[in-house]
This record gives sequence, structure tokens and C-alpha cells, in this order.
Amino acid sequence: MRKIIGIGETILDVIFKNDQPTVAVPGGSVFNGMISLGRLNVPTLFISETGNDKIGRIIKDFMKDSNLTTEFINTFPDGKSPVSLAFLNDHNDAEYLFYKDYPSQRLDIAFPRIEADDILIFGSFYALNPQLRPAMMDLLQEANDRKAIVFYDINFRKTHADEAIRLSATFIENFEFADIIRGSEDDFRNLYNLTDPAKIYKDKIKFYSSNFIYTAAEKGVDVWGEKFSKHYDVKPIKTVSTVGAGDSFNAGILFGLLRGRIRRQDLSTLTERDWDSLIQCGLDFSAEVCQSYDNYISKEFAKNYLR
Repeated sequence: MRKIIGIGETILDVIFKNDQPTVAVPGGSVFNGMISLGRLNVPTLFISETGNDKIGRIIKDFMKDSNLTTEFINTFPDGKSPVSLAFLNDHNDAEYLFYKDYPSQRLDIAFPRIEADDILIFGSFYALNPQLRPAMMDLLQEANDRKAIVFYDINFRKTHADEAIRLSATFIENFEFADIIRGSEDDFRNLYNLTDPAKIYKDKIKFYSSNFIYTAAEKGVDVWGEKFSKHYDVKPIKTVSTVGAGDSFNAGILFGLLRGRIRRQDLSTLTERDWDSLIQCGLDFSAEVCQSYDNYISKEFAKNYLR
């Protein structure tokens, strides 16, 4: 059976509205998408790390409750589980502060076995961190050798924008491994100071991967494939929080790939109808998440979606 493997950080997100803490929920960009997929009963394996502390235990219990194994979570004895503070503005978009205390030894675990046509998702600063790079490269190479689908979510935050030039070679390495690249308007503004999706695809992405998804919140989604490009409008909704919206969009795309039985060799021949189905799935998931303080689809939404 095909499975989805994710690698990324786990973190406790404390969400503030009007400068007051509103809710604290387990998070992390890839983590959020994996929780959504676990709730849909998709075979999922998540590679990450937590501290041996109260927050680490909250995160692992939360994973189990959403059908995710904690087998590939490295629990480090020294250091503390990371925490992020997300401050929502008037549009319910978040500005972040991160508090991290990692040990020198990271990801000291055996990785899961990857099979052909499994899906590996990676992204954010976790995919760029020099300390984690050797392990990340081993995993990406294994996925490539085994002919899995590799999905790269750039997720490059403003807090790291001043490092963009220094990290450019690492970005290119990630692009080279990716079968599908997804980035937001903010990502490319922070990375290249560009916001024209057609120019970004032509000048920055196409050479490495022909499959590109560009998301721009209420402005919609632009997609390029081997022989295809299209803009998708999004329906206006009343947002509560946009934290986790992009992560859940990714989960929708990955769920759509499995549901549509799309294998790695099929990616170059995806039709407009195929992409319509994939993007709709992503939009459904992100709209659901925007309407609550949770970073992932609810169990009730997952149950109804499977009907």
C-alpha cells in the first residue's frame, strides 16, 4: 500500500488575537498536513523530533489521537520542545516569534523504508537547516532512488529573508529533487523579491521541475504542468485564522494524488481534469482550516470528506 512520509519540525503554536493568547495547538508546517492526512486514514509516517518534556508528550499524544505513529519521532533528552507565538492581525494572517532550544545531536533515528510511488513531503527552514542537511539529503536521495514522488513546500518565512542569498544553493538542491514544487506569494517575495507567478515559473522553477503550484491567498492559485497552465479562483470565506491553511492545502494535494492513483510516472501527463481535482481538494482543506483556530482539518470534516 502506498504511503505518505513527511519530515519537519513539531512545535507548540500559541495563537494570539488582540495581543491575548487564544489557543495553544500542536503545529509545524509538514506536521499540520500529516495530521490532516492521518485523520483521513491515509497511511502516514512522520519524521521529527521533540524534547522529553510536557510539550513533547502533548505532541506525541496528539499524533496518536490522529492515527499517526510516533515511531519516527526522535525524543531528545537535552533541550526543550520548541514553541512558536503566532500573532494574528486584522485579516487573521499571522506574524511569528519562535523559541527553540535544540541539542547538538539531531534526528538520531532510523528512517522509514521508502517504496516506489510513495510520496515524500518536505519543506520550510527544516529543509534548509545546515545542522539537519546531511540527514535531509540522505532521505531525498533515497526517495529519488526508490522512485517516490517528492513534494517540496518552500514555506520560506520573512524571518529568514536576509539569508536567502546564502541559502540559494540549498534551494536549488531541493528543487532538483522535487517532482512538485509549491510556493506562496510570500515565499517568493522573501526569496527572490518576485510576485509574478509566470516569471517565477519560467526563470526559477521550470528548469528543475515542470510541476509548480503558486498560491496567493484570496487571489487564487496558479498551476503549471508539463503541458498545462491554469489559474484557479478561490471562494471568499470568513477566516478565523490562516495558520495551517497552506499546510492543509498541501495535504489536500497529496490526498488527491493517492485518491486519483497518480504515480510518479503519471505526473508528466496530468490533464486539466486531473489538476482540477487535485486543486479542488487542496482548496477544500485550506478553506476548512481557515474557519477555525486548528492547524488541520477536523475529524468531522475528514469523516464527511471520505463519504
